[in-house]
Amino acid sequence: MNSTYGSDSPIAAFATTPGGGAMTLIRCSGRGAIDLAEQVFSPADKLKAAPGSTVIHGWIASNNEKKEKIDEVLVSVFRAPKSYTGEDSLEICCHGGTVSGKAVMDTLKSAGFRDALPGEFTFRSFMNGKLDLTKAESVMELVSAKTDTGRRHAVARLSGSLETEINKIKNELVNVLSGAEIYLDYSEDEVSADADEIKGMMPQKKIALDALERLKKLSASWQMERLYQEGVTVVIAGRPNAGKSSLFNSLLKEDRSIVTEIPGTTRDWIEAWTSIKGIPIRLVDTAGLRKAADSVEKIGVERSHQLLMEAQLILYLIDGAEGIVLEDRSFVAEQSKPLLLIWNKADIAPPPSMAEKVLSVSAKTGDGLNGLYTAMEEELVRNSQGKEFLEVSSVSVGTARQKGLVDDACTALEEALAMDDKEEPLDLIAPLLREAVNSLGEITGEVSTADILEEMFSRFCVGK
Repeated sequence: MNSTYGSDSPIAAFATTPGGGAMTLIRCSGRGAIDLAEQVFSPADKLKAAPGSTVIHGWIASNNEKKEKIDEVLVSVFRAPKSYTGEDSLEICCHGGTVSGKAVMDTLKSAGFRDALPGEFTFRSFMNGKLDLTKAESVMELVSAKTDTGRRHAVARLSGSLETEINKIKNELVNVLSGAEIYLDYSEDEVSADADEIKGMMPQKKIALDALERLKKLSASWQMERLYQEGVTVVIAGRPNAGKSSLFNSLLKEDRSIVTEIPGTTRDWIEAWTSIKGIPIRLVDTAGLRKAADSVEKIGVERSHQLLMEAQLILYLIDGAEGIVLEDRSFVAEQSKPLLLIWNKADIAPPPSMAEKVLSVSAKTGDGLNGLYTAMEEELVRNSQGKEFLEVSSVSVGTARQKGLVDDACTALEEALAMDDKEEPLDLIAPLLREAVNSLGEITGEVSTADILEEMFSRFCVGK
């Protein structure tokens, strides 16, 4: 591991991006951080005397004999271990703009602070026992959340929901492992008569089976979390003048695409991010699908087909004024992608009674959009979970790392149970149980290596 990650030297970093805001926040932490900041703070000795969890008003001043005033600040003082990192820490609130913040940061460096590495504050929090790895990872999930649903899921993990569930499962498996190892530590003559009941089977097998079921649910939850964290591409397609741009604008709740009654108005695709039922959606409006009238429109149609290949869901619009035509039927029949068939312009041409499942909407008036939102959510969730529609669990894994380790634990436990079914010796089963326990310990950081920690925290933003 890079030695600076494991040190307790004083570090500083912007916690907010310097710019046009009213305030800029600089975070400092490390051994002797308060005494070091005292060198560039006025009035003298005020920071040293400040108790933890207090706010001190003063000035950052140059670290020389002149003591030139740099900026008027408020400094929040936190004393170990009652701080985010578990170390002596400060949060310096200075005036906004790039110049003031940079001047304060330069002054802190002149006093002896160094630039924090990406994620170093959270790394120190983990190393000092303030956070386990699931909570540490949830900090970055919270920062990058695209929707309120994603935020809520990250907050649940930051509050300890995943840590608690993993530790419960791990403790159950430790009990199962302990039973197996106790049985192995004694010869048959030394084991009591009660032990005859467990010969030929893993002790506490029902507990192991329950643990496996809970681990499988956690593993399945990752696909849902990816949906809410990363979002999906949804492409609006259909023949010219079907109302694609109108629907695009309605879903965004703003006028982004040009809407006219002239077929072929949209020559190129346009995209924007939005949120539907808490799912981040990259929504794409495409050119009308038809035999192009000119070279420019031809390029637009070709790009539309390329985007359809990227889509996780297609919203195919039928022009209600014209009804379903051969081109519509051909497109739907050829599609392998998840698709919702939408009858647009229902305000002037209600859909006829038909066998096909069609959603009736009016992009112009907004009628039917709530039903479309629900259908989109159900289709996206269904595809993320497989054939069955599963509700989001109150406990879920939040990263690919966590998902991989849950799968490792599942694999080891499944193999142990399979061997037990065959009445294999416990001395072959016990190492698999230990492997499952270690995988779960790695999720929370109870079992970890320096390389894994450095790789993990280096993906964090600076200041976290």
